[in-house]
Formats: sequence, C-alpha cells, structure tokens
Amino acid sequence: MRHLYECPLRWADLDQLGHINNVVYVDYLQEARVDMLLTHAPDRRSDDLADGAVVVRHDVEYAAPLTLRPEPVKIETWVTEIRAASFTMAYEIFDETPQGRVVYLRATTVLTPYVFKTERPRRITADERDSLERFMEPVARERPDKPGPARPAPHRHYPVQVRFSDVDIYGHVNNVKYFEYFQEARITYLRRLVEQAALGEHPSLVVAHIEVDYKVPILFRPEPYDAWTWVSRVGNASFALESEIRDGDTLLSRSRVVAVTFDPLTQRSAAPPTAYRDQLLAELEA
Repeated sequence: MRHLYECPLRWADLDQLGHINNVVYVDYLQEARVDMLLTHAPDRRSDDLADGAVVVRHDVEYAAPLTLRPEPVKIETWVTEIRAASFTMAYEIFDETPQGRVVYLRATTVLTPYVFKTERPRRITADERDSLERFMEPVARERPDKPGPARPAPHRHYPVQVRFSDVDIYGHVNNVKYFEYFQEARITYLRRLVEQAALGEHPSLVVAHIEVDYKVPILFRPEPYDAWTWVSRVGNASFALESEIRDGDTLLSRSRVVAVTFDPLTQRSAAPPTAYRDQLLAELEA
C-alpha cells in the first residue's frame, strides 16, 4: 500500500530559474513522511517513528522541473525495507495528467529509531514493524559507491554557520538543513572556479541527483563547521561534486551531487562553455 500526500507549493520555494529549488523537495519529502507515519498510518503504533527517528541517508533523483501553481503536487510514500534497527522509505513526486503520470522526483530515505536522551539508536519494535509492513513494497537493496577522500584546499572550503532556527526540538540540525549547507558550499566553490577562469558569468545548472549520508549530528554553536567541496567526475554536459562537513577530524556528513549544465531557453541540457569545462577538468586532476 502506498500513502498519498498532496503537498502545497509556495512562491518562496522557487529558485532563480523559476523551478522548485532542489533543497525544497527534501522538505516536501519530510512532510509526506510525517503525514504517512503520524497522520494516516493505520494505527498509532508508528507515532514514535514520525518524530523519534533520525535520517541516516537520503538519495534523491530529480526527473523534471516543477514550477509554481495553485494546485498541490502529489507525493506517494511507501516502505521498501525493514531491518533490525532501520527502515527505508521511497517517494515519488508527480502529477496525473491526461497523457499519463509526470514524475518530478524519486527518492529514498534510510531512517533509524533514536533515543534522544541517550543519543543512541534503538531497534524497531514488533508493533512498529507490523505498522510499517502495511506500506511495504520490497525492492532489492543497492549499496552506494564509496566516495573518495576529502581534498582540502582554500578555494574548496566553506564555513558552515548553524542558525538557531536550523535546530530541531532535540538539539540536532534538521536533516533538510544539511541540503542547504551543501548547496551553499557548492555554490561558493563553483563561483570561485568561475572567477579563476575569468568566465564573467556562471552557466545555468540544474541538479540531477543528490546523495547525503548523515554520520554524526551537527549541533548549534557559535563556531562554524568546515565544509569541503571538490570535483569528482566531468562529463560532456554534467559533472559530479563531492562534499564533506567536518568538525576537525570528525566527519559529520557527506554528499555527492550530479549537476547538469542547462539552457534556460530550451529547458534542456547543454554543453558548458569550453573554458568552464576546462576549469572543471583542472580541478578533477588537481
């Protein structure tokens, strides 16, 4: 069984291209997940999973741009795997049209039940398992590729400053905010590359895929954390970036993003300027 949630769109959700910003989609997924577990679950046995579980990993694939309109967008949510101390949820954001289903995003989230008083994960109870199984559609598990190590350099560094509003009721930074931190670090890094190449203007980009792994909770404090971003692959019209957020030698979170150079007039992918691609290749080899 899949749960259906109708998510309203806001004007503030748009990016400079007039599309729903890639970070905002993760907020939509969170709304749909909580609605399934807390509001529309068959009974109350999954309540603790709605607000007492932490995200271990997000894997998000962007299929088509979504623009602002008064009607809500549909989100289907279901469970694909239940393990001893974690479960995986899948999502599809879409519209039903006379021509068929238009999918904007597909994603999965791995969550683990968490005891915030002791700051430790716990096992899924029999009642919680039974409740989750009502939404079960099993799929084969795919293990993500192991990313390369961090490659610190001054132009790849971004200081992540946590705002008080970023923190949830348990004192941890909310999982959605990590996407904002990685976005800020990524934009700053790419802007510096444009400046180094003296391009004058950055080519338009859209995000095709994002993976985020959560290792250690980020807490509110006045001192910034360190984010590092670097190029890990360069294609003809796309490239991949790796990012890490660290506190000294402690890895807090890791991200991988696939970005596509984009022509706003045709709304299709396009090859980047030669000088820009050369700069990306130079970063890849550095």
